[in-house]
Amino acid sequence: MPAPVVPSPPPELLASRVQDPYPYFAWLRRYAPAHPERRPGRPTVWQVSRYEDVRGLLTDRRLSKDPGRVPGYVPGPTGLNRHVVHADPPDHTRLRTLVNTAFVPRRIAQLEPVITDIANRLLNRTKHHAHVDVIADFAAPLTFRMICTILGVPRALDNQSTRDTLMATIAPAPGLNAAGTEGDLHALLDVLIAGKRHGGERSAVDLLGALVRASDETRAMGEVELRSTAYLLLLVGHDTTMNLIGNGMLALLRNPDQAARITSAGDPGAVGTAVEELLRYDSPVRDATFRCAAEPIRIHGQLISEGDIVSLLIGSANRDGNRFPHADRLDVTRTPNAHLAFGHGPHFCIGAALARLEGAIAFPLLLRHLGSARLAKPADELVWRPTRVMRGLAALPVVRS
Repeated sequence: MPAPVVPSPPPELLASRVQDPYPYFAWLRRYAPAHPERRPGRPTVWQVSRYEDVRGLLTDRRLSKDPGRVPGYVPGPTGLNRHVVHADPPDHTRLRTLVNTAFVPRRIAQLEPVITDIANRLLNRTKHHAHVDVIADFAAPLTFRMICTILGVPRALDNQSTRDTLMATIAPAPGLNAAGTEGDLHALLDVLIAGKRHGGERSAVDLLGALVRASDETRAMGEVELRSTAYLLLLVGHDTTMNLIGNGMLALLRNPDQAARITSAGDPGAVGTAVEELLRYDSPVRDATFRCAAEPIRIHGQLISEGDIVSLLIGSANRDGNRFPHADRLDVTRTPNAHLAFGHGPHFCIGAALARLEGAIAFPLLLRHLGSARLAKPADELVWRPTRVMRGLAALPVVRS
């Protein structure tokens, strides 16, 4: 049986994918739920857009997470791809076990007063400012401070320079020296690991110290895996939750009736429900991380060949009207809400409990602090960082009325 003819998406939808991917996602779900992108000299990339397909493939063992199967496809700093996100069993199981203990909900819950204190301090710095950038003034320093706390990063390295070095690895600024940025990143990791290994900084409670011990004493983690894991946790532990806060605040500023429901809710459970909806509505992870077909897969009459890339569109799945009634409407009381913002299955986000707690603290505090603030520019003029996996704003400027 011949493969079905796959239509081409309208050029205007392709052009707007970074700024607003949701019309493009809607087109894919309706007309091409398994859509191949073919470019000369590059692997075929299949975009899978419907909720049930995405959820099912997130646990499908026919998909591999090992980027070594498609050399040169996964971007990123040299020598830092050997971590839990890019591993299949049994390596994935081993690495996840080493990292997971620091992120169990019971331990994360103990961070609530720390998160609240940092959030209040950041907001108090801007209480007399007419203009506030929710990203630079709040979301970025809050989320980076928390992942640094968990890892045991010295306070001297919790700064804008360190954040810039990390973020440049996924969205380099125009004209930036890529080799210089990589060098800065490796130098940073050298300092962090040496501090734990030789400087007497290994703590019983910080994660990086525990990972260094796993490398040095039990050989449960190799040196490349140690460096890769430290890089991954610093970057993702910061970037994803920063995006959650930025994307969520933009949604609330554009839907003041929904914001009012959060500020008037005295029930922590209601705030938690709102965070789940903000995760669904404009997911901080737009596309699931790297997966390729380890064997042929048939879907919607199409054949995905071994070695093809399979892009599971989390952002599209979370707007699938067959799963979520009125999916394009923000409803902070939505329940049930089985979104896929944290993935599903063995690679479910390790930091989900931390992100949820930071969101539950950040949104009510921000809304109360900013009061009747409004966007400082039209929403369609905001700049989104041009990354494939993540979806996040470069800045979210607001002005107090």
